[in-house]
Amino acid sequence: MGTAEHDVIVIGAGFAGMYALHRLRGAGFRVRVIEAARDVGGTWYWNRYPGARCDITSVYYSYSFDEDLQREWTWSERFATQAEILAYARHVADRFDLRRDITFGVRVTGAAREGEDWVVRTDTGERLRARHLVAAVGSLSAARVPELPGLDSFTGRVLHTGDWPAGPVDLAGQRVGVIGTGSSGIQAIPELARTAAHLTVFQRTANYSVPAQHRRFTEAEWRQIQEGYGALRAQALTTHAGIPIETRPAALADSAAERTALYEQRWREGGLGFFFSYQDLILDETANATAAEFLHAKIAGLVDDPATAKALTPDSHPVGTKRPCVDDGYFQTFNRDNVTLVDLREHPLARVLPHAVQAGGQEHDLDVLVLATGYDALTGALLRLDIRGEHGLPLAEHWAAGPSTYLGVTVTGFPNLYVLAGAGSPSVLANVILAAEQHVDWVTGLLTHLREHGLRRAEAEPAAEREWNEQVAIAAGATLYPLADSWYLGANVPGKPRVFMPYAGGFHHYRALCEQIAADGYRGLRLS
Repeated sequence: MGTAEHDVIVIGAGFAGMYALHRLRGAGFRVRVIEAARDVGGTWYWNRYPGARCDITSVYYSYSFDEDLQREWTWSERFATQAEILAYARHVADRFDLRRDITFGVRVTGAAREGEDWVVRTDTGERLRARHLVAAVGSLSAARVPELPGLDSFTGRVLHTGDWPAGPVDLAGQRVGVIGTGSSGIQAIPELARTAAHLTVFQRTANYSVPAQHRRFTEAEWRQIQEGYGALRAQALTTHAGIPIETRPAALADSAAERTALYEQRWREGGLGFFFSYQDLILDETANATAAEFLHAKIAGLVDDPATAKALTPDSHPVGTKRPCVDDGYFQTFNRDNVTLVDLREHPLARVLPHAVQAGGQEHDLDVLVLATGYDALTGALLRLDIRGEHGLPLAEHWAAGPSTYLGVTVTGFPNLYVLAGAGSPSVLANVILAAEQHVDWVTGLLTHLREHGLRRAEAEPAAEREWNEQVAIAAGATLYPLADSWYLGANVPGKPRVFMPYAGGFHHYRALCEQIAADGYRGLRLS
């Protein structure tokens, strides 16, 4: 069988994988990271499209594990650009000497149990053996290219927001089409409109979005942040999403005037705070409707043409039940003479032609087609790896009816496999860097516990996995999330099981539960 040359193999060198390497290596484990990209950064390595930014304040969307790192890194903007986030990831890799244990430019093609080890295969033909396997592949990393009739016949350039070229992309004077108005599309469309000769936006579902209100930090602000970083981090751990935002209890407990004043304040402040105005916005349809009414009026006031404004006004889902979006002049972009909106509900996309997209009987001539069509979220990247557990069981088969995990971390039949910030955990409903840190710390504690007690194997008990899946479903059912056809449910991928994948019960509750389970000797896991 051979001897494991590593204690742990980590797949992915994004923020979760980088911290896993640092933390596990520091705990005395031999760790090797495999990364398909040429550098660290994960999502922020690939998502280089125009306008790409984080929608969580940079102060919180950063590592909390090292106070010196916090002090020495200065964020320039409230919502960091892709370039600044990637620079931060590279700084962390250098500062903690991570690259010496990362193999770049190599893609994992499979992982299977052999005896008591995992054997990982790569596209270079290499076979790596380790006792433990950590999947840090990212929740939003498996870019999805839709099956559009005729797409292969398009003779212009096809770009995907999730796999944007590293070099400059000059679209000046080009006729550009964008398919998709989710978060990536909403960020990219205003930027593309500034340079394209003409921009045609193909919208399937109108989406809610609020202004980001981008601005740079002042020196005084940054000094105040640095002085209070510890308190900010501690506060974040007590919140539902790992982001310190003040939230009022109930929308209907306020008068209409008070609600409007709060919504207006949050609109002017910018960022995701609007969606956290009231705790019950995601729980109660009547409360949610008050936010929808406010946002509908905003869209009507921002878009000059009433027909275009109507098409851009969401009517298919409650506020916040699809991925909340923040923007930089998104709705105003449709007032430009060089921008056309094609509502695919009214004018269905028929096919892609060599130099155009045909929709509603009309041909829209294009030189470039941008696919802002998102990802096979939460499970796609894992299932593409061909992971096989005990007795050769494929993970895809175990998850045929949807992802099934214990705490989102471990899987029955797949001992010593640990998934970071994936389905069954708060992941995309929380500050994902904080969620990744929590997962890595928990897994490190588990592996240390195994080592100290002479144990070699940890696996989710079937009953514990079933019970956790029920808890994930109950938490989702208590919210309005299931009312939207969103990627949270897998609705963007034809044939994907309709299962609400993230845990909606709150990051703070989840974290406390994980700590209690660890204190109970890792209840729900079979250790041997």
